[in-house]
Amino acid sequence: MRLVTPGDSAPASVNRYLLPHENQVITVRRHPAVLMQPVALVLGGLIIAGFLSNTMAGTAGSAVSWIWWAWLILLAWFVWKVAEWSVDYFVITNQRMILTTGLITRKVAMMPLTKVTDMGFQRSITGRILGYGEFVLESAGQEQALRTVDYLPYPEQLYLEVCEMIFPNKNPSDD
Repeated sequence: MRLVTPGDSAPASVNRYLLPHENQVITVRRHPAVLMQPVALVLGGLIIAGFLSNTMAGTAGSAVSWIWWAWLILLAWFVWKVAEWSVDYFVITNQRMILTTGLITRKVAMMPLTKVTDMGFQRSITGRILGYGEFVLESAGQEQALRTVDYLPYPEQLYLEVCEMIFPNKNPSDD
């Protein structure tokens, strides 16, 4: 099962990094679990701000407003993290793997499929429960820009698709 059907196009933010002769095979956004820590911090901050507001309501009015301003800054940070997540993509073409990240400072890491000598994936317990994993890529003794890609959805399916591209069936009659 393909994660992107032929004819689908990569998002415009990614499409500009594809070469004219490249065919996009798989495009995925990182799993929303990447936002677990920011969500926990915002909710924890909201609980703490609410608790402190209740306990300090009559005694220190200006301190309460500072507490809520601090929480609003935390909320703005959370919105920034969500915006960053929304533009991060992992793209696999017929020739290379590309990871694009960043909202203002755009970072593009890539590795040609021909350079991949070993590829594995890891899944933590949380990853198994929520459905994400991490790819670990190795090349022949060279330092590459793309070594690990974390929070990938559908890791088993993605792993099999990429392995099929890296190590194609030499005997098509065996299908």
